[in-house]
Amino acid sequence: MNDFDSIIKRMTVTHVGPEDYTGEDGLLYCGKCRTPKQFRMDAPPLEGRLLPCPCRCEQERIDRETTEQEARRHLQTVADLKRRGFTDPAMRGWTFANDNGKCPQMKHAHFYVEHWDTMLAENIGYLLWGSVGTGKSYFAGCIANALMEQEITVRMTNFALILNDLTATSFEGRNEYISQLCRALLLIIDDFGMERGTEYGLEQVYNVIDSRYRSRRPLIVTTNIPLHDLQHPQDTAHARIYDRLLEMCAPIRFSGENFRKATAQDKLARLKNLMD
Repeated sequence: MNDFDSIIKRMTVTHVGPEDYTGEDGLLYCGKCRTPKQFRMDAPPLEGRLLPCPCRCEQERIDRETTEQEARRHLQTVADLKRRGFTDPAMRGWTFANDNGKCPQMKHAHFYVEHWDTMLAENIGYLLWGSVGTGKSYFAGCIANALMEQEITVRMTNFALILNDLTATSFEGRNEYISQLCRALLLIIDDFGMERGTEYGLEQVYNVIDSRYRSRRPLIVTTNIPLHDLQHPQDTAHARIYDRLLEMCAPIRFSGENFRKATAQDKLARLKNLMD
């Protein structure tokens, strides 16, 4: 028997169960679901031969296993994206599902996720500005988590960590480090303006933002710096950074109560109740 005949023999072997039977059409039927486990080939070179095919219950089993495998693959992919994309594991809990509903701007986060394809294609980001504790970081984290659940690469970090990494990286490796930041389909810079304002620091901040601009991929930035100050920078070094940001990102103002202060007051009240 040559190799071709061996292949044909393997192709035409059908597993026969104890309850299976042969129908009037000459095909083998499953004894459980009573659907064919074979079909007759109607084209050469196997015309007229009986070949195996999954019956209904076997196909359902295959579909279940495929769905389960895909679900496991998806969960692992999302877990890997979040492990690499967040600098703080706590950010994984910053989701729409966990939102307390107190941030009126959250509708813009939902809009961004729902229109992600357009945001990516047109290189549209957000500049989230406002007072401390008004929900800017959580807002950005909700977008990051929602997109990662769609298996989209997101990197959420801050310039303090970026500058530390660049300082510890060789001169030759700095370009590759910045390139890695730009490979993420969405880059989120949290707490912009809190990093060191040295000449070196400002130069590196500009390099990252300018590289992101040239990569034509969207950027989301959170900052406590008022929009007026961003629009009227104090010097040329800040002007070229702020101009890039304002060109790439649509500003959204966060106002209202300080959620962190409210949380602290709530914890203090609970502690007093426990002590009483």
